Amino acid sequence: MVEDKVAKAKAFDPLDMNNYKIEKLPKRSKSKFETFLAIIGAPLAILTFILIYFVAKPAFLLHIDPSSLSDYARLVYDTMGSEEFSRINIAMMAIFAVGIILWMTEAIPNYLTSLIIIISLVLTEVLSEKEAYAQLGHKVMWLNIMSFVLASMLVKTGLAKRFALWFIVHFGKNSSSLFLSFLVINVVLSAFVSATTAKAAILLPIFMVIAAIYGARGGDNKNNFGRNIVLQNLFYINIGASGFLTGSGANLLAASLIIGATGVDLFFSDWMMGNFPVAVGLMLIGYLVATRIFFPLKKEERAPQIEGGMDRLKEELGKLGKISFEEKKATVLFLAILLFWATDKYHGISPTAIAFIGAIIALLPRIGIVNWNDVDIPWHLMLFSAGAYTLGAGFKATDLPSLSVNATFEALGIGDGTPFWALYLLLTFTMVFSALIFQSKTMRTMIFVPIALGVAIRFGYSPLSLALPVAFLIEHVYALPFNSKPAALLYETDQYSLTDTFKYGVTMLFIGWFMSILMGETWYRYLDITPDGVFGIF
Repeated sequence: MVEDKVAKAKAFDPLDMNNYKIEKLPKRSKSKFETFLAIIGAPLAILTFILIYFVAKPAFLLHIDPSSLSDYARLVYDTMGSEEFSRINIAMMAIFAVGIILWMTEAIPNYLTSLIIIISLVLTEVLSEKEAYAQLGHKVMWLNIMSFVLASMLVKTGLAKRFALWFIVHFGKNSSSLFLSFLVINVVLSAFVSATTAKAAILLPIFMVIAAIYGARGGDNKNNFGRNIVLQNLFYINIGASGFLTGSGANLLAASLIIGATGVDLFFSDWMMGNFPVAVGLMLIGYLVATRIFFPLKKEERAPQIEGGMDRLKEELGKLGKISFEEKKATVLFLAILLFWATDKYHGISPTAIAFIGAIIALLPRIGIVNWNDVDIPWHLMLFSAGAYTLGAGFKATDLPSLSVNATFEALGIGDGTPFWALYLLLTFTMVFSALIFQSKTMRTMIFVPIALGVAIRFGYSPLSLALPVAFLIEHVYALPFNSKPAALLYETDQYSLTDTFKYGVTMLFIGWFMSILMGETWYRYLDITPDGVFGIF
């Protein structure tokens, strides 16, 4: 047994990228607390549903003033009558609470929770079967599917790997330039890949080989180079996505909620203009905070520990050969898609339609770049998202977010004269630090974007003034391993501890919040997002 382990250790090549594929990473076992949560999750969810739906019946939902409802919810109210409308609101609250508990505790797989939510909304008659099941055909779902087709094209042709290796080989001359190289690589990939997990899968083998070159082997051989390169990539993967409307499905969901509530088009270019500069600024600050404050490199960590290690990366790049015709076609197609996305405000074609056309071109026989069998679409994630979108349809039908906001503010004695800055600070702070509690970006989007819309409407402000800054904070999911799929994936590398990611992550959460306040006072005000800034100083 011991001899076998020794033989395996000797056979392990730390510079072989195949050793760092996702399927080869060790699976982290659940902690005692996580196991406890999983055990109590299902009974707690059932008990919560019974208490809300059959016992408690929240008082503020029993007698609803129809004048406070949105136009769509008022139509539902007029059709159903006050008693039935109150009943479906109570059912909506009970189902939403069940979903939150099951998602947080992971008592059952997330996609299964979504399926339960969908059928529960149908059986309680919150939504009709047609409305509930149709969410799988939501345009954001189609954008996700088409984006996975395009991302598969990047992987199949090797274009993403070639770009990352080429950039590292040409610009990663020392430890500092390596970290900044990954910043640039993540920004570029974020514009094309709408799944943060896909970006993590593409980059993981590359930065793990570089970690090995600089002596970071993980486990008992952790060093600050390893902490830096993995934690910074985790930060870049998420914050890079925040700069683009198509950076993640959660961004697209937020945009859909805002458009649905306001009737105002929110274009790719609007989102990019608003948050791309902020994302780049935060990524640079994240680099400085990591390398200068929390994980400064010792002298020996600044130099490669394996002789000729960087040459292995050049060999990997060389193995790809000259750029192929297929890669050139993929490059042209992606640049065209990005150009049309960035100019959607002028031609009016939606990001979904553009991705649709791009995916069709990519799949065309003889002309295209990939076959359907090359496409990797994680359907469990699609089902999970469908459940979240169905909750959104339920919110729209019942107007539960606005009703809850009104009841909460009245209970707290918060009157109509509340200044904008107080609302802005409260909502952005809650959105940022909710990442320490909630597991899913989609879930946080479903909770806090509708609340921001409800608060803005209640106090007479533009819905965009609060909802858009809140939406810009969706991707702050890097402080703890359960915050996002990339966070869970990169924690398995064992290059950093829970304490490492917590202290760095929480610091960046605070900085991200302060950056949002600063932008609300300056940049967002210039773009007419916030009315007169946050505090009205400038």
